[in-house]
Amino acid sequence: MKVALIHDWLNGMRGGEKVLEIFCELFPEAPIYTLHHEKEKLSSFLQEKKIETSFIQKLPWRKTKYRYYLPLFPLAIESFKLDNFDLIISLSHCAAKGIIPPKNAVHLCYCFTPMRYAWDFYLDYFSKTIFPVRLLIKYTLKYLKRWDLKTNERIDSFISISQNIAAKIKKYYARDSIIVYPPVDTDFYQITEELKEKFFLIISALVPYKKIDIAIKTFNELNLPLKIIGSGPEKNRLQQQSGPNIEFLGWQSNEKIKTYYNQAQALIFPGEEDFGIVPLEALSCGCPVIAYAKGGALETLLDKKTGVFFHKQDKNSLKEAVAVFHKMNFDRNILRNQALKFSKQKFKDLLKETIKILYNQQTIKNNLPHE
Repeated sequence: MKVALIHDWLNGMRGGEKVLEIFCELFPEAPIYTLHHEKEKLSSFLQEKKIETSFIQKLPWRKTKYRYYLPLFPLAIESFKLDNFDLIISLSHCAAKGIIPPKNAVHLCYCFTPMRYAWDFYLDYFSKTIFPVRLLIKYTLKYLKRWDLKTNERIDSFISISQNIAAKIKKYYARDSIIVYPPVDTDFYQITEELKEKFFLIISALVPYKKIDIAIKTFNELNLPLKIIGSGPEKNRLQQQSGPNIEFLGWQSNEKIKTYYNQAQALIFPGEEDFGIVPLEALSCGCPVIAYAKGGALETLLDKKTGVFFHKQDKNSLKEAVAVFHKMNFDRNILRNQALKFSKQKFKDLLKETIKILYNQQTIKNNLPHE
């Protein structure tokens, strides 16, 4: 069976890329098709894979301004020729699901979320552009929604990453899906002998929808130490807002991140995520989480057991959660046991079985005589 893996783009090692690595372990011979990539920002494991890119790879400024090429993404993803593949697996949060599969091939979509820019967070990304550009983007997004809906005809089955995303797939696409939660590497992220320090921790891409500014405003007023690991287009703006108690560390190695998890008082998680692997990495290291009570966090975290929820995305609500946190004690082993429910091996076993069942079902359906 010849398999092709489709991923939106590869320019860092975030949650989606870590999931892609596991798909590559299941299908080691499968090439990866993606709109564009930055090889130097990928893990050594992914760097060794055969990666095919679209014409987006050759466009100017694509490393920093690739989102402004959104109108071209449908054309780019449809330009790939996938002849002779039996199984197409798209890992999609944007355009990857719009790939055109060859006749009689089975197309399964592991959906991180319906096209995020079209349905959810487009104002966060483009609200600061000048009016003529915003107007153009508004009409572009209408086109992208129509295209995104039309591409559902190319997908045989959806696999969603959470109940949260399954509900969105049902809402936007009127399709059912099977839930297979993404994994956390509990073998790597473990409790160590590091002593707890006084700082709180954020690990995140510095983009608008992550709502890092809420944490900055909160910790400025509390005057508590906050370390922020990550980079992105919001970095300069966020740094300008920050007091001397807030430290930006850029991206760090996994080894250093594990050390920070073990040393931190708690992870601060102020955004609404489709699932959220970072909180589970923290729990796996015995680090409690103070999280916004919406999205995937409601499926992975337990209020007052693995951390504290806050219910409004504002500084007052987060301040109250920090105050509650300071009155509580957390058992690190209980935190880790929660993370173990989402281990890498459990993910691989369930994913492999799910793909096998869906592929066999669709193959039988494709081979039925047509009336």
